Amino acid sequence: MSLPRPWCTGFTLIELLVSISIIALLIAILVPALASSRDAAQKLVCLSNTRQTAIGWQIYANENDDLSVPGQPGRYDNEQDNIYQLGNGRHYRPKWFAVIGAAAGFDAYSVPSERREDEHSLPVDGSDVFVCPEADTWSSSRNYGYGYNYQFLGNTRFGFLDGSDSRFVNFPVRASSIDGARTVMSADSLGSAAGKPEALRTDNRPDGSRDPGRFAEGGHGYALDPPRISQEGDIADPRSRGTLEDRSAPHARHRGRTNVQFVDGHAESRTLEELGYVVGSQGEILAGPEFGNNRFFSGMGGDVLPPSVESGR
Repeated sequence: MSLPRPWCTGFTLIELLVSISIIALLIAILVPALASSRDAAQKLVCLSNTRQTAIGWQIYANENDDLSVPGQPGRYDNEQDNIYQLGNGRHYRPKWFAVIGAAAGFDAYSVPSERREDEHSLPVDGSDVFVCPEADTWSSSRNYGYGYNYQFLGNTRFGFLDGSDSRFVNFPVRASSIDGARTVMSADSLGSAAGKPEALRTDNRPDGSRDPGRFAEGGHGYALDPPRISQEGDIADPRSRGTLEDRSAPHARHRGRTNVQFVDGHAESRTLEELGYVVGSQGEILAGPEFGNNRFFSGMGGDVLPPSVESGR
C-alpha cells in the first residue's frame, strides 16, 4: 500500500521577487546608516587624537619659557644649525607636530633623520596620534593631514627664504598672551589646493613631493593659513608667497566639517564658514584681505591680518 506523496513547497516567482525587493530595501536602509556610523567613529578618533596634540602644545610652552611651538625652524646657512633634538633622536628642521610630540612623549617619527633629503618625505609613522583616519595616507612630513596656525602662533621662517640673516616672520610668540579658548591651534588641512576649484584638485602626494601647480590635496598641509591673508604675508608653500590662490585652509573631510583644536586643549567640529573662511561657488577658498575673518586665529579674538613677510616682528 503506497503512501500519498506530499505536496512540494517552495517560493512562487512573485514571492521570490517580493523577498528580493525587501532585502534590497533593507540594504538600502542599513548601508548609509553603517557608513554614517563609521564616519562618526573616525571623526571621534580624529578629535581624540588632536586633543592630545593640543595638550602637547601646552606642555611645550610650560617647559620652554612660555614660548609657543614654532611652525618650522628657518633654514640656516650652517647645516648643523638645522638639526634639532627630538624625543627619540635628532632631526632636520622638525615641524610643529614633531616638536609637540617630543614635548608630550609620543614621537612623530619611528626613526628621525638628520638628512636634508628627508625633510619633507619622511613618513609621520611614530604614533597614530598624528594621523587622521579619514586621511591615513597623508603622512609625509610636507603633504600632511593636519595644519598648524603658524602665522599667528609662531612663524619661524625667515623674511628672505634663502638667507638666515633676516628676521623671523613672527617669533617669539608668548603662550600666555594668547586667548586659548578662542584661538585655533591646528585643524584638518587641505593644503595649498584649498584656493583651487574643487573639481581641479588632485590626489595627495604621499611621497612628500611638491606639486608644481599646487593642485594636489594636502600640499604643504602642515601649514594652515588663516581665513584672511594678504599679498604682503606668508603662505603655506613659502615659494608661493604673493600667489594667494596657493593658500591653504582646513579640509572639511568629516561630512562637511573640519576638526579643530584650540590652544586651550579643547577640540570641536566646525564648518569652514564658522571658522571665518569664505567659500566660492566652485568650492575654492577665496583669498585676499577682503575675504574672511581671523577672529579665531589672531590670538586675541580680533580680525587682524598676519604679520607681513617684509617687516617681521
